[in-house]
Amino acid sequence: MPLRAIIADDHPIVVKGIKSYLERDGAVEVVATAHDTQELAEALDSTACDFVFSDIGMQGMEGESSSITFLRRFSSRVERPRLVVITMLSQARMLAGLLRMGVDGVVDKRDGLESLETAIAAISAGRRFASPLAIDALSSLPETMPACVGVLSRREWEVFRLYASGMVVHEIASRFGRSSKTIATQKRSGMRKLGLSSEADLVEYFRQVGLV
Repeated sequence: MPLRAIIADDHPIVVKGIKSYLERDGAVEVVATAHDTQELAEALDSTACDFVFSDIGMQGMEGESSSITFLRRFSSRVERPRLVVITMLSQARMLAGLLRMGVDGVVDKRDGLESLETAIAAISAGRRFASPLAIDALSSLPETMPACVGVLSRREWEVFRLYASGMVVHEIASRFGRSSKTIATQKRSGMRKLGLSSEADLVEYFRQVGLV
C-alpha cells in the first residue's frame, strides 16, 4: 500500500508540484489537499493519512496570520500522522522553534523536491529531518539564543503589512486611530514573537512571506 499524504499550501502551483512529485512512482498517494488552515483541519478530520506536508504561512483558523497555532495543537497529539513543514522562512530561531514544538521535519522550499522523498525516508526510520538550507540556517543559531515560534495577532499582522508597504509608524497610527507608541509596541511585539532582532531581519521576513 502506498503512503497516504495530505498537502496544504496557499499557492496552488506548490500543491500541484508536490503532488506530482510524490505520486510519480506510486509510493505515495495524495489523498487530500488544502489551501488554508481550515481546509487542512477538515481534511484531517475526514481523511486518514500517514504524512502531512504543510506550509505555515497560510491563513489561520480565526483570522490568525499563520497556521502555527493549529499545527502546534496538531503536533501535541499522541496519535497523529507525521508532520513536515514546508516553508520559505529561514529565520534560525523560528525553524528551531518548529522542531521544538514537535514537527517531524522542516523542508525549505528552495531546496529540491528530492528533499521531500528524503524527509519521508528519514522520518519513517524514526529520525527528525531538516533539508539542506534549513540545516544551514539552524547552524547559525547561537547556543545562547532560544528557539522561538510565535503567532502574530491580527493587528500585529496588519501593522507589519502596512509597514512593509512603505508606511511609517505615525502613518499607521493615524490609519488605526492609535498612538505612535501603541503601533511601535505592536511592531516590537510581532518581531519578538517571530524571533526577529533587527530591521534587516524584519525586511528579510517581509521578503520571504511575499510582503515586499
